[in-house]
Amino acid sequence: MLVSDIVEALNLKVYSGKSGLNREIDGGYVSDLLSDVMGHADSGNVWVTLQNHKNVMAIASLKELAAIILVKNIEPEPDTLDQSNQEEIPILGTDLETFEIVGKIYQLINK
Repeated sequence: MLVSDIVEALNLKVYSGKSGLNREIDGGYVSDLLSDVMGHADSGNVWVTLQNHKNVMAIASLKELAAIILVKNIEPEPDTLDQSNQEEIPILGTDLETFEIVGKIYQLINK
């Protein structure tokens, strides 16, 4: 499944990193603790979080994540958007709570 597939299926907002919408998603990881994501997320995961600062892009790049999904209408900071475009890792958004969006993503990936 591609990032663009999840964007379309879940009506996600694309904040940045549009050139990375063709990235393959192999699974997902949910955490707001950066060290947890750095230690346990896998390459190709979509990361669901409420963290919106530039450090999320450092972790996403290091771990070669497919995309970041921000929950609860949280918007990324301007320097985070710039880094997302440079790294070609999409930052997506939803108004849903973490529990709800993760359930929907799980269903899509495991069809």
